[in-house]
Amino acid sequence: MLILTADDVRKALPMNEAIEAMKSAYASLSDGRAAAPLRTRLPVPPHEGLTLFMPAYVQADTDEALAIKIVSIFPENSKRGLALIQAAVLVLEADTGRALALLEGSSLTAIRTGAGSGAAIDLLARKDSKTVAIFGAGAQGRTQVEAACTVRKIERVWVYDTNMELAQKFATEMAGRGPVPKNLRVAENPAQAAREADIVCTATTSTSPVFADANLKSGAHVSAIGSYTPEMQEVPAETVARARVVVDSISATLAETGDLVRPLQAGLISENHIYAELGEIVLGRKAGRESESEITYFKSVGIAVQDAMAAQLALKNAQKMGLGTNVDF
Repeated sequence: MLILTADDVRKALPMNEAIEAMKSAYASLSDGRAAAPLRTRLPVPPHEGLTLFMPAYVQADTDEALAIKIVSIFPENSKRGLALIQAAVLVLEADTGRALALLEGSSLTAIRTGAGSGAAIDLLARKDSKTVAIFGAGAQGRTQVEAACTVRKIERVWVYDTNMELAQKFATEMAGRGPVPKNLRVAENPAQAAREADIVCTATTSTSPVFADANLKSGAHVSAIGSYTPEMQEVPAETVARARVVVDSISATLAETGDLVRPLQAGLISENHIYAELGEIVLGRKAGRESESEITYFKSVGIAVQDAMAAQLALKNAQKMGLGTNVDF
């Protein structure tokens, strides 16, 4: 079995390749060529923890992928000097079920989440998009900005976080890194970040909208990846109600995200307001953006087909690059 550390995973999953892998994953899901049951949630009450199990099988055009990701979220970890989120991905051989590799999961999750947003931006954002606003200065925010700058020629980035120190660190570390422009600024408030943005990416754990609908410019695209429970909400209900809504998985988003659950409960939208799964647009079955002035909104709760395809890609690249440690199993 091949063991890939976080550093190995980052080397084996370049963003441009990961974005194409996510398009393939979404297309397979929407085409009925993938199996990805809703994640199993296992509460761990004594430690206020939650462990999620996310299995998936994907039959893509040129490959197969079979994997399971296990993610644990334990709020008290910081007191022990540990990251809040712990994750691992087990890759299985699709035609035998044989265990092939174990990958560090937090780095893979960050990259594949950014890549999923990158796929949506590529298909939905205006081609002339120049400015990005990032809400949330954590690991997910970093891959969001990298993905946006991979698929569009971005000239300016705004970052906002309620923790200004974290936002400053984000700006220092990400400005001029890879495709990210050097013009990366810390916003003093949400309005300053959102007003100029052609692309808005939200990657927070907020339970209330992180920007005001009135501050969103005409023709903006919003990629929201942080709200993964019905209690969490990043995007104003008014924005959702007037946007072309595209999701990673209709069943998953209706079950898991407050960004859609709350407008539904308030009667502002119906389930039919969801225009498409992103995979349907990849497949050409539905159009993407149809006007320069419309608001497009991609909601991702994260689905296991992303992990399976990302892990398969990382495994292949790692083998070519001689990364990782082989152990008898």
